[in-house]
Amino acid sequence: MTAEQVARAAREASNMLQTISSAQKSAVLRRIKQVLSERRAEIVEANRLDKEAAKKEVDAGNLSSSLFKRLDIEGSGGEKYTTLLQGVDDVDRIADPIGQVTMARKLDDNLSLYRVVCPVGVCLVIFEARPEVVVNIACLAIKSGNAAILKGGKEATRTNQALAAAIQYAIATTETQEGQTKFPEKAVQVVSTRDEINGLLEMDRYVDIVIPRGSNSLVNFIKNNTRIPVLGHADGICSTYLDESADAAKAVHTVVDAKTSYPAACNSTETLLVHGAVVDSVFIEVARALLKAGVRLHADERSLAAIESAGLAQDPAVASLVTRATDADFGHEYTDLDLAVRVVDSLDQAIDHINALGSKHTDAIITEDRKNAEWFMRRVDAAGVYWNASTRFADGFRYGFGTEIGVSTNKTHARGPAGLEGLTIYKYYMFGAGQGSTDYGVGEGKRGFLHEDIPLDDGVRNKFVL
Repeated sequence: MTAEQVARAAREASNMLQTISSAQKSAVLRRIKQVLSERRAEIVEANRLDKEAAKKEVDAGNLSSSLFKRLDIEGSGGEKYTTLLQGVDDVDRIADPIGQVTMARKLDDNLSLYRVVCPVGVCLVIFEARPEVVVNIACLAIKSGNAAILKGGKEATRTNQALAAAIQYAIATTETQEGQTKFPEKAVQVVSTRDEINGLLEMDRYVDIVIPRGSNSLVNFIKNNTRIPVLGHADGICSTYLDESADAAKAVHTVVDAKTSYPAACNSTETLLVHGAVVDSVFIEVARALLKAGVRLHADERSLAAIESAGLAQDPAVASLVTRATDADFGHEYTDLDLAVRVVDSLDQAIDHINALGSKHTDAIITEDRKNAEWFMRRVDAAGVYWNASTRFADGFRYGFGTEIGVSTNKTHARGPAGLEGLTIYKYYMFGAGQGSTDYGVGEGKRGFLHEDIPLDDGVRNKFVL
């Protein structure tokens, strides 16, 4: 199929999805989980072959280690695949937002207005590695009544194809009850070549939103080569700030988690800011724990002096993990066991650093001072601002969204980890009795508007839910 044929088929599927009931969506999701479970060994084997081929590319210097780490779909002991299956259940359990009323207003007698949640339409999702995205996006798209076109990286081709085949088989074999619209089989499509993507990026007539998940270069390429709205983020430059009242135990636990639990993730902390009052105390405990975990510290002059004064780098093996920071280290996304460290003299200086060099993703403050925490959370311009918590919590699954379409640093309809709501917008329903706009105004024979809000009880809120 050509790019235009793919996009047109997605638009037709999107139009059909408007009349699919919540019960049908749920039936499809349950079937998807069943087929993914039945084909687990086949999918894991496809992933093993992808990883085997990708490892050779890493060794040859053609693929980054961070992309390679994101390729695995099984996880240690199979927990990652189990989590993927659980994510399907979690999406199924979320209340179907489509058709829900978020505003109701009586404009006049026999003239009512409703703001009603509806799907975005056709979503083009382009991602690198992370083959689980195929399942995440497909399930969210189905639940929200959207059609999805998916393009994964070539390093995960076998896994993506195996997952897509399972999903498409599940859709095709879900029973349709009498009186129901058949679930469109083109609701989820997978494309495989770059030429198809270049063509799809021109299909603003059919495609409503593009969601890139991957490197800075991927996101920027897409933003620069399409007229279609783009939802996503180019960088994950997250910072954690140790305030002057930071608790040492909390600081150690949150910072080590934020840096080491998954360094390749976009919500991993890349910069540690330290108030000068704790550089010789709390910071030393944090630095000791980070070095023990194998983290390479790119330390500015003051933090480097504190590390040396505390004797943390006396062991040559540890000393090799500590280097003097350069300006380029700050505002840099490592996606590895590297952390830039800078000492600041005030809370406002930390905030200014984050707003200047961060990526508006997720930033955290470790402090026992509520006033400072709330000041930080108000002033830092990011999709997520945390108090005494790891930046790694910036995730749709952890937020209870079931799964996510990605993390958006945009200031549009979706920001931060975007789940089901990120794939919905709204439209206005108006019910009248033959009125015209010129019936209203000032003067003889003109009517005035009532503009009375209609209470959103369950009957009104779910008035248009199928």
